[in-house]
Amino acid sequence: MSTEKKKLYKKKRYLIPIIIVILLISLRLALPFFVKNYVNNVLADLPGYYGQVEDIDLSIIRGAYTIHGMYLNTVDGNTEIPFLDFKKTDISIEWNALLHGRIVSEIEMQEPKVLYIFEDQQDTVGQADTEDWTKALTDLVPIDINRLTVRNGKLAFLQLQADPNIDLHLSNVELSATNLRNVVEKSRTLPSSIHATATSIGNGDVVLDGDMNLVKEIPDMDITFSLENANATALNDFTNHYAGIDFDEGSFDVFGELAIADGYLKGSFKPILKNAKLVGKDDGFLKILWEGFVGFFKFILKNHKQDTLATKIPVEGDLKSVKTKIWPTVTRIFRNAWIQAYKDITDDDLNFKDAADGADELNDKSKKN
Repeated sequence: MSTEKKKLYKKKRYLIPIIIVILLISLRLALPFFVKNYVNNVLADLPGYYGQVEDIDLSIIRGAYTIHGMYLNTVDGNTEIPFLDFKKTDISIEWNALLHGRIVSEIEMQEPKVLYIFEDQQDTVGQADTEDWTKALTDLVPIDINRLTVRNGKLAFLQLQADPNIDLHLSNVELSATNLRNVVEKSRTLPSSIHATATSIGNGDVVLDGDMNLVKEIPDMDITFSLENANATALNDFTNHYAGIDFDEGSFDVFGELAIADGYLKGSFKPILKNAKLVGKDDGFLKILWEGFVGFFKFILKNHKQDTLATKIPVEGDLKSVKTKIWPTVTRIFRNAWIQAYKDITDDDLNFKDAADGADELNDKSKKN
């Protein structure tokens, strides 16, 4: 081989790797731009909604990307407040799942907000479908989600045209949901676990625990939750708007259980008002009537020993037609007042099997008909 050919060969030997490296670097630099455009196009095509992301960072080494500043809002909403506002969402491969032979993802969300503006959502009727935006968001994750973590989240229901404005919210939401795609413990009926805590309006303490099976068209679950020591006066905007009453003092708790099997729900909610003092109209004859009503109300419906007003509300039925049992709800108010006060605990008197039995009974009826 001549000297000139050797020199040319050496140049090609170094030139090709250099070109490959330059192309890889260029691709790496351009990839976030293309991913960002793709995500923004997905959000822009949602019927009745519009959305955008500020930036996307890629971490190829750990198989992850981070979405910064993603929001979603209604097209014809009366406000500029985003329906979904996700400050930072980190989506990555769950490496532990690889040991079980599965490729799945885990998501960690920092300070996500879901703000349901009543007036904005009313404007989306007939234009937007919840399935549209939920499917779009899950489509942004290239592989199945197996673990979800939420840090310092917020959920809120706002009715801005009410006077005064209604703001029912949960803040400081911390949530962990694991094994959502049944990577491990596949034989369990409810293989996925969820735990969440939050702070309610009135600074109440919220705790939710349960097990689920999300690998179904209609997920199965068995969940308990509690809300304790919330200031009743925080409900005044809501109760005054819908019932014309205010609380001058008092606290409230809510304890509940919920089980769903094959689309059949069975559950109960136990609201408890403690040391509550109601206030109403301040003028003339209406004040006299109000005071008389409150006196009767306290005497008949309140447990005087515990100073509580409480009941237990059963709910049951197919998810398309869940019903509240009115008569048991009313009689249990008197049970709390006259027989035995409800305790500040989750009763734990129903489970997943109860919902499964209800589903079987409903199916048997359907077959007979």
